[in-house]
Amino acid sequence: MRTKVTLVLLFLNVALFFFIFKFERGWRTEQASLEARRRVLGAETADIRSLRITGPELTPIALTRSGDNWSLTEPLEWPANPHAVSRIINELQFLEHETSFSVADLAKNNQSLADYGLDQPRLTLTFTTGADRAEGEPITLQIGDETKVGNRLYILSPDGERVHVVGLSLARSLNLPLSELRADSVFSIPVFEARSLNLQNPANLRVRIRREGNRWVFEAPIIARANKAAVELTINALNALRVRSFTPAGAAPENTSGNNGLRITLEGNNRRETLMLISEIGTTAIADSATDTGDGTPAQKPDIEFNAMLEGKATAFTVSLPAALVDALRNAQEVLREARILDFESGTVSSITLAAPNQPDLTLQQFETGTQGAGWQTVRRSGDQGPQTNPAEPRAVQALIEQLRRLTALRFVSDAPSDADLEAWGFNRPEREITLNFGAGANATTTKLQIGLPTTRDGNAYARLENARFVYLVDASIIEQTTPDALRYRQRVLRELPETATISALRITDLQNDQVIWNESLDQPSAAVKTLLAGLRRIEAERFVQDGFTDTVLAGGMDRHWRWRVDATVLLPSGNGEQTEQLRLWLTDRVGGDQQLAGSQELGAVFTVPQTFLDALWQLTYGDKDPGPPDEAEAAPAPDPIDDQS
Repeated sequence: MRTKVTLVLLFLNVALFFFIFKFERGWRTEQASLEARRRVLGAETADIRSLRITGPELTPIALTRSGDNWSLTEPLEWPANPHAVSRIINELQFLEHETSFSVADLAKNNQSLADYGLDQPRLTLTFTTGADRAEGEPITLQIGDETKVGNRLYILSPDGERVHVVGLSLARSLNLPLSELRADSVFSIPVFEARSLNLQNPANLRVRIRREGNRWVFEAPIIARANKAAVELTINALNALRVRSFTPAGAAPENTSGNNGLRITLEGNNRRETLMLISEIGTTAIADSATDTGDGTPAQKPDIEFNAMLEGKATAFTVSLPAALVDALRNAQEVLREARILDFESGTVSSITLAAPNQPDLTLQQFETGTQGAGWQTVRRSGDQGPQTNPAEPRAVQALIEQLRRLTALRFVSDAPSDADLEAWGFNRPEREITLNFGAGANATTTKLQIGLPTTRDGNAYARLENARFVYLVDASIIEQTTPDALRYRQRVLRELPETATISALRITDLQNDQVIWNESLDQPSAAVKTLLAGLRRIEAERFVQDGFTDTVLAGGMDRHWRWRVDATVLLPSGNGEQTEQLRLWLTDRVGGDQQLAGSQELGAVFTVPQTFLDALWQLTYGDKDPGPPDEAEAAPAPDPIDDQS
């Protein structure tokens, strides 16, 4: 039974293959032949190199292709609109007739080409191609009248033997005005394709900015980093330029103001475009919407109009550039330069060393270099003493890194200062030397930043990198922000009890008379007691005043003795039950409305407490003496007797 089924299936497969081979292939061949017969043009449209459109009432239009780009050569030399040219080529490649008839049969019906408007065609399209034809041999299509019905068009085949009836779309694509056939923009290299921006002024000063990966760098006249955003905004602004008007043929502009010219070149992928600003004509008017209605002064500068040409094109034209763009092009060496002095990513820093005259160096370093989220510590070396280390506050370290990463030049002072200049700007003995280390091992790199103050002390600060000659003017606040003060970067959380720990007793002692002023049960603590307990579970400093503990502390401009002592009994669970530990804080009186100092012998620090801790302690120490808010009747001012009589 299985053998019979197999034989039947085999027979059906053979029959199916025979049907496909004998009939299906023939149908497809016939369909392809029919489609080919409907096409007016053949393979010659696959590689069109030039186009020329002429007519009795039409100024001749000629377009040529160079690589992938099309250009107008008549009636002016100008880049062509790629969309308009693509439309014409698509029409030629897919041009199909509704019907056609032989020219030889016209005489039999007492007709001629004149009856179809083909003796003197209203449009003649001539194109050259590189597909299987002699080099430069033109192909001509003659376009005649429209049909009386059906909105069709008569055209004469290139060999002149047949008249085809085609749709009107071909004529419409050829009848585009010159303004739509030419490119609207001056530049056509978008920012994502741009590889370099080159500028040259009449004094032959050359500026070259080149893309390196995701960055831009100056190659001339200096080697320096360029501002990526500023460069790309400039390229976008160049691509937004539009022709204002074309100069009549034979009236090419002369450079009447030699110091105003500029040569701008954009280089892309295997192509380049150069705009030559020959001479400045003047400024353009500003729209009313761009003026400040307050005092009538312009809110923006007017555009500047130039006589211009494109390199390799004989056509002259005028173009308007925004004043900001003109400034960026004329002063590219400063306007387009990267103002940020240091170039690094926040997460790549492994250590920072801050050095200042007559002060010990301070190093901030990660516990585990290169580890995501690694902790930081402060390392201070003073004289013959060994290094003193403390955990560092991550927020303070990150704030310092961001301040350095965003350090911006207010002005580029000098690209080649002399030794005398460096000394005058304070670099012989810098106010700050900041060393940044990146990575570890063989991949480690180091950058050193120097901050100097001029001998004239004019309020400015100067910065330079040790391995570069450039000198920048910077905000002098960077000196205070980078002081090598270990207390500024010490970790704010001095101690935090584990969740399993409990505070079983709390006592506050007034050291002025050695009396206990608070020693109550913690079964139902008040809000102030809860806040105080939370502050003791997590002892955190608002600001450090000094390392170590002393019997007196400088606060409010004078030496003060400790006024209060807070003692807490802490129960810590252990394997043998519970362990008891005493926690003690010493506090001064309140210094001002928002400051109170605390000290700890165990933690080895004097610091200011958070506002919540300060307020809670006030409630427990002076709560019974606080008169509270004034009564409304007492607080109201007495009426003015003069006003009362009136």
